[in-house]
Amino acid sequence: MPMPKIKLSPSMMCADFLHLQGELDLFTEFGIDWLHIDVMDGHYVPNFTLGVDICQSFVKGCKIPLDIHLMVERPDLHVDPFLKLPGTRRISFHPETVRQPVRLISYIREQGGEPGICIDPSHPIEMWRHLLPLVDQVMVMTVNPGYAGQKLIPFCVDKLTEYRTYRDTHGLRYDIEVDGNVSWENIPPMVTAGAEILVAGTSSIFCKKGTPRGESLQRMQALLAGLK
Repeated sequence: MPMPKIKLSPSMMCADFLHLQGELDLFTEFGIDWLHIDVMDGHYVPNFTLGVDICQSFVKGCKIPLDIHLMVERPDLHVDPFLKLPGTRRISFHPETVRQPVRLISYIREQGGEPGICIDPSHPIEMWRHLLPLVDQVMVMTVNPGYAGQKLIPFCVDKLTEYRTYRDTHGLRYDIEVDGNVSWENIPPMVTAGAEILVAGTSSIFCKKGTPRGESLQRMQALLAGLK
């Protein structure tokens, strides 16, 4: 079976907001698949990041679909404004943050979104196995949620294989995304383990100040081409 195309979802909290349109134009030029939007509320994680207003700017600035990652308490209370954004978007949440995750998954799908769940490093596959037939994406966190620039938690890479094996064994269809220290060095073992969507942040395409973004994207394309 041929290896599926590895997709990129740049972490937009790492973007250069003084030159945002230039970033979006470059991502469009390079055929970037998703824009990864980390939404943090200061409660589930201790910091605040992107919200609906900046997402509206992304939608106006390019046609790349949004890959929204809700790191918030009670995502069921916050999901509607993101669902109302125009265009295709994927909305993933941490299932432990909501009392009725099945209801929220169904609601996202009913509203035209693509539901996903995010797996905290401390949570084994058994904890959320019952939700896997219901979602379009499983986002495996390989760092603790909340901050860019953290070190990889090595055992989390094995989870990528667990989710791929479970999906293939049971004939499910979710995509497997990896988020956390997706570095030049870690990408090959992550892809080998089962990652299909890479959330690229400060460990790769946004990593060095002064390095033109185009050079980093070219390096990423060359790396992924060599993994096929």
